[in-house]
Amino acid sequence: MRKVNVLCITLTSPIKIGIYEQNKLIETLESQEKSSDVLPLIFKDILKKYNVEKLFYANGPGSFMAIKVAYIFLKSLSILKKIPLFATDAFYFNKNQPIKAIGKLYFVKMNQDIKTQKLQIAPEANFTLPEVLDYNEFSTNTTPLYMIGAVG
Repeated sequence: MRKVNVLCITLTSPIKIGIYEQNKLIETLESQEKSSDVLPLIFKDILKKYNVEKLFYANGPGSFMAIKVAYIFLKSLSILKKIPLFATDAFYFNKNQPIKAIGKLYFVKMNQDIKTQKLQIAPEANFTLPEVLDYNEFSTNTTPLYMIGAVG
């Protein structure tokens, strides 16, 4: 069985899952379904086909529910299967573009700080799976980034 790493971006629809062998993207999976419904099915197939060595995911900011579902699912899988879990913020996957928060508020990353900012017009935050996975961008701190404070 091929040894791979799996990356999940579940912040918006479609969810995107990348299979990486020696840091290079070898397979891409996408689904318009809810991550809570489809992640178990996708991983059932992945675990039959591959020997998963590491799990990676975007831990926010983005949809609170999508982040929670991904974190709980991946953390459980990590513990049960003894597969290390790593995370990085969503800006790594969208070329540092603003990410919709609520109303006209968007998450923006300046230097290493993530803040909310009102924007009248913001570019579409398209998330993409990198062709080559840079492990240095990820951390063992996998706690979700719940970033919204008081909205005024």
